[in-house]
Amino acid sequence: MRSRLTSSAFLIVIALAASHATASQAVAQTRATKSQKPAAKPDVLPVQVFLDRAGYSSGELDGADGPNTRQAIAAFERDKKTTVTAAVGATTEPATISYTISAEDDGMPRTESIPEDMMEKAKLKRLDYATILEMLGERFHVAPALLKKLNPTSSFAEGDQITVPNVSVVTAAEGKPVPDITVTVSKSNATLTVTDASGATLMHAPVTSGSEHDPLPIGQWTVTAIARNPTFNYNPDLFWDAEPSHATAKVPPGPNGPVGLVWIDISKPHYGIHGTPEPGSVGHTSSHGCVRLTNWDVLKLAAMVGKGTKVEFVE
Repeated sequence: MRSRLTSSAFLIVIALAASHATASQAVAQTRATKSQKPAAKPDVLPVQVFLDRAGYSSGELDGADGPNTRQAIAAFERDKKTTVTAAVGATTEPATISYTISAEDDGMPRTESIPEDMMEKAKLKRLDYATILEMLGERFHVAPALLKKLNPTSSFAEGDQITVPNVSVVTAAEGKPVPDITVTVSKSNATLTVTDASGATLMHAPVTSGSEHDPLPIGQWTVTAIARNPTFNYNPDLFWDAEPSHATAKVPPGPNGPVGLVWIDISKPHYGIHGTPEPGSVGHTSSHGCVRLTNWDVLKLAAMVGKGTKVEFVE
């Protein structure tokens, strides 16, 4: 937390200085006090990494305090009956680890230029990561800007040893659906929570869910299907902001596809839970009514749910 003198503290400092020095000395003292830089805020990254490992995602790790991080902290402390500060202090796991970029990483498929227009996207064969930095960011749940900051001299090429957040890497492998779980999406909190039959939290993550034009459909639904690496069936009639010239189209799959790496279909027609090509936007911007998570969080969710899993959209 930043350490700053309050306005009343400033008045006391000035008054004391004036009583023991000349007016010019008091002014000089005040200027010197104001010129001092406030203490740096504690590093948020270790907290975000700890929460991520504990199953309380704050979305894209950026090392900054924000609503996603505060929601994750609140949920963890409510469920675990302890403070995050105490839990982080007790862990023996480091917040960051070293990782050596492999030849496979460096040779990954790339879609270097991804158009904004949906019809132009439909002309491509795939929507892969644009850069290795983007891919590594998603693998380690970290904003590319922070990854660069952690590795200011790296070229992010084969053989480079880089510092990355110590998170549990999520793969695309299918899991076995967990029985008797409920997926709850809170419109007001912008969160998704998975709980078991006893009410214990199995997963917590930030989401983007609906907008003024496409509000979240409050109600009880069920999972009907799960599509990994999905092709997106674009229908401009379902998008209030679609270009008038647009037509229906099939947009190719990939992490930079409109719905990311997973589409979880629900019993409400035209609605689902899915990933995103823009993890930094999750919890911060609106969507077209569906529920959007980071690609790594939706992969984790997809490994837990199955056909018939209960889904609740609540205020």
